[in-house]
Amino acid sequence: MRASRLLSILLTLQAKGRVTAGMLADEFEVSERTIYRDIDSLSEAGIPVYSERGSEGGYRLLGGYRTRLNGLSAQEADALFLTGLPGPAADLGLGAVMAGAKTKLLTALPEGLRKSAEQMQNRFFLDAPAWFTEAEQPTHLQEVAKAVWDQRFIDIHYRTWKEEKRRRVAPLGIVLKSGSWYLAGAVDGSPRTYRISRILEFSLSDTHFERPADFDLAAYWHENTRRLEAELHPNLATLRLSPWGRKMFEAFLPPYVCAHADFDDAPDETGWITVTLPIGSIRQTCVDLLRFGAEAEVLSPPDLREAMAEIAGALGEIYGGKR
Repeated sequence: MRASRLLSILLTLQAKGRVTAGMLADEFEVSERTIYRDIDSLSEAGIPVYSERGSEGGYRLLGGYRTRLNGLSAQEADALFLTGLPGPAADLGLGAVMAGAKTKLLTALPEGLRKSAEQMQNRFFLDAPAWFTEAEQPTHLQEVAKAVWDQRFIDIHYRTWKEEKRRRVAPLGIVLKSGSWYLAGAVDGSPRTYRISRILEFSLSDTHFERPADFDLAAYWHENTRRLEAELHPNLATLRLSPWGRKMFEAFLPPYVCAHADFDDAPDETGWITVTLPIGSIRQTCVDLLRFGAEAEVLSPPDLREAMAEIAGALGEIYGGKR
C-alpha cells in the first residue's frame, strides 16, 4: 500500500509541479506526518524532491526530472487503454492526437506490459450509439469543441422542440450520450444543455470568458439528467403484464422507467404480474405501452386507461374495416 502511495505522490509532483503536504494528505487520506515520511523516503531513493517555505511553498521535483511509467501494474496499464475512445476523438478532430498519445504511452511502458496493453485494445471496444441508431455527426461539433478549449463565447441559432432561439453561450464542456453530442454552456451565468445537432447557425466570438472554477462537468451532467428524467416522469401508473410482457419490459421501456419500476412479489394464478412505474405525458406513455400489444393492461390512472382504450378502439376500426 505504501509503495503504491509513494508512486502516486511522485506522479502527482510530476503532473502538478508544486503541492503542499496538506494537499497530498487530503488526496491520499493520510496524515501530514505520513506525507513527511513519504517525502523523506522518496529523497532517500534518489528522487530529487525539494521543499519551499512560505505561503507559496510546497514540494517540487527538481526541474526536468521525469519518471518512466514503470511503476504501473499490468491492470493499470490495461485500464489506460480503455480510456482512449478513437471514434469520438476523431469526431472532435483529435484522432491524430489520440493515436500519437497511444504510441508515446506504449513506448513509455516497460516491455512486459506492452503486449498486454495492445491486447486490451483488440479485446474491448466502445460502441456509443444505442442499438439500431446511427451516431450523430453534428455540423458544428469541432467548432464547438475548439470554443470550449479556447474559452471563447459562441453565438448560436438553436432549434428546440418548440421554437428557434438565438443565444450567446459560454461553452463549458461537451458530453457524448448514446451517440448524441451535447454542449453544457452558460447563458448569463446559468449552465444549460444544448444538443449540438440542433445548432442551425454558429459563430465564434473573439471574446474570451473566465471558466467558473467550481464547475464540474461530470457532476453537472449527472445532476442535470437526473433532474430532467424526474421532471419528465412526474406521475405513476399501474399495469398488469403477461409473462411475455414482463420478459420484454426492459426492452420496450426507457432505462429510467425500468430502474424505478416496482413489481409485485409474485405473479397471479394466470401468470400475469402487477407493476407500478413512473410515467410522463399520457400521449408518450401510450406510445410506449402500445409496443406491448395485448400483453399489458393499464389499471391506473383512469385517464391513461381511457386513452389506451380509445386507441385500441380506433385500431380495431382501422384494421377491422379492411377484413
